[in-house]
Amino acid sequence: MDLQLNRPTWTRQIEFTLAGIGCAVGLGNIWRFPYLCYRSGGGAFLVPYLLMLVVLGIPLLYMELTVGQYMRRGPVHALANVCPLLKGVGMASVAISFIMCTYYNVVITWALYYLFSSFQAPLPWQNCNNTWNTPHCTAHATNSSYSSTASQEFFKYMLEQTSGVEETGVLRWDLFLILLLAWILIYLCIFKGVKSTGKVVYFTAVFPYVILIALLVNNTQLPGALNGITFFIVPEWDKLLSVEVWVNAAAQIFNSIGIGFGSLLAMSSYNAFNNNVLKDTLTISIINSLTSILAGFVIFSAFGYMSHLQGIPVSELAVDGPGLVYVVYPQAFANMPVAQLWAVMFFFMLLCLGLDSEFAMVEVMVTSLMDEFYQHLFKFFKRKELFVLAVCGVAFFLGIPCVMQVGIYVFQLMDHYTAIVSIMFLAFFEVIAICWSYGAKRLSDNLEEMTGKRANIFFRICWIIVVLLVFSIIQFKPARYENYVFPSWAQGVGWVIALTSIIWIPLGAIHTLWVLPGSFMQVTYIYLVSPHEDTVGTTHKIPVIIHGPCNPSVCKV
Repeated sequence: MDLQLNRPTWTRQIEFTLAGIGCAVGLGNIWRFPYLCYRSGGGAFLVPYLLMLVVLGIPLLYMELTVGQYMRRGPVHALANVCPLLKGVGMASVAISFIMCTYYNVVITWALYYLFSSFQAPLPWQNCNNTWNTPHCTAHATNSSYSSTASQEFFKYMLEQTSGVEETGVLRWDLFLILLLAWILIYLCIFKGVKSTGKVVYFTAVFPYVILIALLVNNTQLPGALNGITFFIVPEWDKLLSVEVWVNAAAQIFNSIGIGFGSLLAMSSYNAFNNNVLKDTLTISIINSLTSILAGFVIFSAFGYMSHLQGIPVSELAVDGPGLVYVVYPQAFANMPVAQLWAVMFFFMLLCLGLDSEFAMVEVMVTSLMDEFYQHLFKFFKRKELFVLAVCGVAFFLGIPCVMQVGIYVFQLMDHYTAIVSIMFLAFFEVIAICWSYGAKRLSDNLEEMTGKRANIFFRICWIIVVLLVFSIIQFKPARYENYVFPSWAQGVGWVIALTSIIWIPLGAIHTLWVLPGSFMQVTYIYLVSPHEDTVGTTHKIPVIIHGPCNPSVCKV
């Protein structure tokens, strides 16, 4: 409790709001949302996307922020208080965030590489007169499968990728040094905790919008831009009959806001106890979705310009994954007036977006370990700054395989089995722990204690049915990169990566069953079968250890 009372808080509440926006708004808004729109037939994707925002995104974010702010702990202790039997969910979210921060910083590394390259005149991807270009290089994309654009060849030159995951290749020393620079930037921004992060987000969370608006104004004046925007906003209604479109919309809301990663839960634990949770929830989720739509207008106006230059329909442009940011858009820059200026602004924007998301993922690990081992860590490291340096150093070394020639395959494998496979299982059990075991009634009681107002009927209903919604979007597809399908042994390695986070859920349950008195059936009945009884501890005569603040009107232990 001494740790709770001395817990630092945001200097101003706007700092948490900006940090939350920076955490939710990331590279996924810039490339994944437009890509899913493109693949789903344009405007038809917006219908399920906005519906999933209302019934899935906002209620789940409201749930996480409430738990974090009330418990005033990181994900591990917060979930242990909510449902001891599923306390492993909190540990799994910390594991996922740490795994992600090791490879996500590679995306920031690529952004820095392109940013430094953007100061050249002409841009290195503007023509085919460079030493790395092949005889098949063309200035503009064509329908030929034998040719490749200058931007495609520059991306391959940066990676120097091998033919498959079987060939590791050598270390890319320039990317290695830029990765080190990226981690130095991360450390300098977060080493003081929320006091330093809160100041940095004033710039990193706001600046991307300045760039997006400037790009939109420029792009809409280019020839053919209207064709791209029309493709974006005019729906192909038959696409709504596809289940995949609805699943993609739900998954995009889920991954974009960051439900289950523990980042926003950890940051909300530094809020003032009586902070207006609903206001922050609506602000973060709505701005996140509006950013995706704004990015859609920016990207699709560039698509229209590219289709005009190449003389092909917008629907025939080659768009896939990271290539949207590092291949397609640089290709559009190459033909714009003052190409260097727009390139520098765009990749600096990507750097800001990446830094905000990386702040949050590193903060999850730091907060959770400080909550659990504060005395031991302080005794060993003496200062929190040194502990943060150690976390950043370990994450840097674990990310080195991603800057080898095999790095793009390692990156894709880790991303697929962490951000897609693991997070869906984790989110499902988090919803079970909070919405079912802890219960919508208790969550409303916590809100009333903090803000004086209970959750309205809409949120209480969503918290109940959201279990089914999350379960419905769990699906599995093997990892792949462009046309390369990973071999069976690599898929096995991917599942090992996934299990490094998922395994904490059953381990946490086993530990709870081991330490609590009573039979297996008794403990399971208390926490899963009859979780909504207010007299859990006394009715069954099984003591429950409360690790954090507890509402006396709810927790009768």
